[in-house]
Amino acid sequence: MRLATVTTPGGTTAALLGEHGWRALPAPDLSALLAAAEADGGWDPARVAAQADELDRDLPGAVPVLALPRPGKVICCGLNYGEHIQETGRDLPTHPTLFAKFADTLTGPDDDLALADGVQWDWEAELAVVVGRTLRRAGRDEARAAIAGYTVANDLSARDWQYRTLQWLQGKAWDATTPVGPVVVTPDEVDPFAGVDVVCRVNGEEVQRDSTRTLVFDCADLLAYVSTFATLRPGDLVLTGTPGGVGVARDPKRFLADGDVLETEVAGIGTLRNTVRLTPLTTLSQEHPHGA
Repeated sequence: MRLATVTTPGGTTAALLGEHGWRALPAPDLSALLAAAEADGGWDPARVAAQADELDRDLPGAVPVLALPRPGKVICCGLNYGEHIQETGRDLPTHPTLFAKFADTLTGPDDDLALADGVQWDWEAELAVVVGRTLRRAGRDEARAAIAGYTVANDLSARDWQYRTLQWLQGKAWDATTPVGPVVVTPDEVDPFAGVDVVCRVNGEEVQRDSTRTLVFDCADLLAYVSTFATLRPGDLVLTGTPGGVGVARDPKRFLADGDVLETEVAGIGTLRNTVRLTPLTTLSQEHPHGA
C-alpha cells in the first residue's frame, strides 16, 4: 500500500494510491490519519483500505506533498552504514549514534531547498521509518510490528555548523532542509530488512549507493532502542542513517551549490527531487553568534 499527503484543487488530504490513481482518506494528512488510527484501536492497513472504499472519492490531479507534516519526534541515527563509518575514520559503534530534528526541518518531496549561502551544505540520503503504534520500552519483535511504513529522506547537513562543537544539533536542525516523501509504503510492499538500495544523485551524478542490508542497526533495532528512553507515537519518524559518499569525506571536499538538483531514491519507495537555492544568511553572524 502506498500512502501520501496530497494537494488538490479542493485542498490537502491523506490519500491512498489505487489502481487508477489517488483516492481520498478521512484525514487532512497522514499525521492526522495515523493519530486517528491509534485512537481507533491501532494502525491497520486493511481498515485504511476500507476507509478509502467507503469515501469512494477519486483525486484527479493530486500531487504528493510533505507526507508527515506534524511528527511529534524526528529521531536520526548517524554512522549506521559500515562504509560511511570507515570514511569518517571511526570504529563500528556498539550503540546507535542518535540526534533529533524538529518538525520545522521537514519539507516536501519536490520543494526547492532555500539554503543559507556561505554554509557547507552536504547530502545524506536515508531510509526513514514511520511509526504506526505507540512504543514504550519495546522489544525487537514489537518494534518491527509497530512499523506503519517507510519513506525517503535526505538529512541535509550544514557541516561547518555541525562541527563547531561535539553536539550536532546546530548543523542538523535548520528549517525546511530535510525533504521527506513522496509516499509512505507499507511493510508488505517493501522490506528493508532483506535490503533495499539507498541512492543519492547530484545533477544526475550518483554520489551515494548502499543497501539497507548493511545497516549496523536495522529499523527494528532503532525503534526498540529509542523506545527505551522516549515513547514513540504514531507518525513519528526515525531516519536510519546515510551510506558512504558524503561530500565532507571527499578529497577535495564537495558541497552543494546554487542550482544543484538533488535526487534521493530508495528502491521500491520513490525519489525526492529538490533544487538548491542559496540565499543570503543575514540573521545571524556565522563567526560570532549572539556576539560571543
